[in-house]
Amino acid sequence: MATELGKAYVQIVPSAQGISGSISKILGGESASAGASAGQSLGTSLVSSLKGVLAAAGVGTLLKETLDAGGDLQQSFGGLDTLYEDAAEGAKKYAVEASKAGISANTYAEQAVSFGASLKQAFGGDATKAVEAANTAILDMADNAAKMGTPLESIQNAYQGFAKSNYTMLDNLKLGYGGTKSEMERLLADATKLSGQKYDISNLGDVYNAIHVIQGDLGLTGVAASEAATTFSGSFEAMKASASNLAAALATGGDVGPAMQSLATSVGNFLSNNLIPMVRNIISQLPNLLITGIQTAGPTLMQAGGNLINQLSSGLSGNISSFTSKASTIVGDFGKSFVSSLPSLM
Repeated sequence: MATELGKAYVQIVPSAQGISGSISKILGGESASAGASAGQSLGTSLVSSLKGVLAAAGVGTLLKETLDAGGDLQQSFGGLDTLYEDAAEGAKKYAVEASKAGISANTYAEQAVSFGASLKQAFGGDATKAVEAANTAILDMADNAAKMGTPLESIQNAYQGFAKSNYTMLDNLKLGYGGTKSEMERLLADATKLSGQKYDISNLGDVYNAIHVIQGDLGLTGVAASEAATTFSGSFEAMKASASNLAAALATGGDVGPAMQSLATSVGNFLSNNLIPMVRNIISQLPNLLITGIQTAGPTLMQAGGNLINQLSSGLSGNISSFTSKASTIVGDFGKSFVSSLPSLM
């Protein structure tokens, strides 16, 4: 038995080694190098395929935009912490809630930072009052843009100018005042008549409060939030702001629950209360539009067609007699020529 096993070993082992070498050659090299080459090739192929899938899905772009949103929010919220100190959390809460008026948290925070120092100074260093004044001013900007149709950036520039005692862009607000210091003083005087409160042009808080009084008297207060719920463009801006807030929350590790809920609410409002009804209205009016078009244009088209037929008939009838006369002359001339040429032809 031992002898037979020995013979089998002598026969099988060299054959197995030969098979191993053949397999290695098929894989692209001998033993370990073949395995390494095959693994590297497979890995490169997988990475290439994965890149293609990610690119097709727009994952790279989405990731970049999410990281950008997170980075911007970190920076602007850091500015709130620096300027408003203990009251910064209240400012951040207002920033997140501003999506209801179509303003992203980052945009809100950037604006609150831009004139935060001047507001704190106006309120004697009281950061809480400065936060409330900033919130009123930022929402007033959104209301003005929503009602007057002025680009929000132009209004933001005007408010930032007021923080530097520059009133040249007051007319951007379209409240009936020109871009001069005397016009701003007139606005403050009008606000005093409405509220009974005295406003000082050298105090930024007073300036912003006076603008708020004038806009309230014109019915602008709360317009942005209302349009974000009831109009196509307003609800679209609210949806964009909510999406930006969610991206920032994802990147910064914040609580994504409220941001996701806000986005779901804004998307649902945009689709069910604005986009779908608008599309439905268009589709439902198409038959009436077609019928009205036929009823309105039909008689005109029929009259034009009748005039064309009459003109063609008139033209044909006027030319038939002339054509007949000329045809008779041509036939007669041909007959005479044929008769006179007949002897020659014979």
